[in-house]
Order: sequence, then structure tokens, then C-alpha cells
Amino acid sequence: MALLENGRPVPDRWTFVPDGVPLPLDGPVIVTLSRLRREAEDLRGRPPGVLPPDVRPPSARFLGVKLTSAELAPEVAEFLDLLSLVAVEFPKFRDGRGFSTARELRERYGFRGEIRAVGHTLPDQYRFLLRCGFDTVEMPDDRDPAAWAAALEGIGIAYQPAMDAAAPVSLLRRRLAAGGGA
Repeated sequence: MALLENGRPVPDRWTFVPDGVPLPLDGPVIVTLSRLRREAEDLRGRPPGVLPPDVRPPSARFLGVKLTSAELAPEVAEFLDLLSLVAVEFPKFRDGRGFSTARELRERYGFRGEIRAVGHTLPDQYRFLLRCGFDTVEMPDDRDPAAWAAALEGIGIAYQPAMDAAAPVSLLRRRLAAGGGA
């Protein structure tokens, strides 16, 4: 899988470690929520480290969690202080629960680490993923990254406020009515 950030491929230094497989002593790892719950105390003692500066986000921990579409933000909230990455699974492109999970992680729980979309997503959803708080998206290797980059060049007007910097159209209308520029 290729990893995209801001429409461009970036290196993925994270490794998903399935349940039952021993964790490496160092390096960034992603575990399941069930493993995180079972091994939380051991994982709290996991040696901190510093990721290279080109890895998002800088963090003192090498720990991430992968949430299935049925595992929502409140279920991981108590562990967010341990995490520098939350991977949110999309089992089908039409399953929108991941959008809500990302937004809730950012807005309700103040999670500042990386949120990654994994599974079935489409280039058409890319702008919406970013607006909801996702930083990175796993893209199948057989897909063209140019299609994802092009998705960011489409419509730039937003109707609702979100996690990105795009001003909603209602704010633009008020600025124009007040004699200000867009």
C-alpha cells in the first residue's frame, strides 16, 4: 500500500503487528484496539523515541492503533495519551463511519497525532477525508496517485466548517457583503 499525504506519496515507517505476534522493541507499530486494551500497561512502558522529522507527527511514542469501522472514537479515548497514530478502517467506500470517527477524535478528544484512513476509499473522497481530520490515506499500489492529487484541485468551496482551513461559503458571503474580499 502506498501512503498519501497532501496528495503526494510519502514513506510509511509504521508496521501493523497482528494480535499474537510479539512487538518489536523499537520502531513505530500499529496494534488492534483489543490488543491495546489487553496490553495497555505494558504498552505504557514501551520505550519512547523520536521519529525522524519528516515523519508525521513528531511524537515521543512509537504506538498507533487500528480501529475497525465498528470501533468508534469513545472506545479509544482513554488511550489517546499513548498514541501518535490512529488508523481508521473503511471496509467499503460507502461506509461513512470513519469520517465521524476522525472528526470526533479531533474535535471532542483533541487528538493531535496522525489519523490515517485505511481500507476502501476513493479519490473522490479525499478532500472530505482531509476536512474531517485525516492526515494520511493508504492507497492500493495499483492506483494512480495523480488521481488523488487531482481530487484536491477540484471544488474548493465548503458549505460547513471543518477541521481544514477552508472557510465556509457563509463566511465568504458575509465578508463580501461587508465590502471585504474573498
